[in-house]
Amino acid sequence: MDVMDAIENRRSYRALAPVEITDEMVSKMARATSLAPSCFNKQPWRLIFIRSREMLARMHGALSDGNEWARDGSMLIVVISKNKLDCVIREREYYLFDTGMAIGQLMLMAVEMGLVTHAMAGFSPGKTREILGIPEDMDVVTVIAVGKRSAEKTANISDDDWAVEDIRPARFEFPEYAYQERYS
Repeated sequence: MDVMDAIENRRSYRALAPVEITDEMVSKMARATSLAPSCFNKQPWRLIFIRSREMLARMHGALSDGNEWARDGSMLIVVISKNKLDCVIREREYYLFDTGMAIGQLMLMAVEMGLVTHAMAGFSPGKTREILGIPEDMDVVTVIAVGKRSAEKTANISDDDWAVEDIRPARFEFPEYAYQERYS
């Protein structure tokens, strides 16, 4: 699969089916992340891969209402970082930018392996810290559900979400987000 195919095929589906996620798959996703660019190669991202039934069940308690669909996935990835792990140049903190680039690469690797990734904002950072023993000085950036795309409606996806599952959300046109020479 070439890069553009992976980009085109990456979607944040909610109808997830279980899939076996092997140690090799986890290693490939971690490796793709580690190759991302970062300020002075500081690599500020930290990843917690959760696959055991016990830990998944505990982490499901940290998800917000409306994210029940994530229970159908086979893995959660918790992404953490902090500003001191990366460059801070005057008022510019690079850790979230660099972490975002790394997670983009992880997601494209997942696509290549036939997996779906769906990053969520709907979770409790406090509960996540407590369950996983994450220090208070680390920011819980996101939680990513990982599974295989389900062709069938799953029990945990809402009717509203299922109705739009196959519709790619509209994307801005070039002049709405990209400019040449000056902001306009």
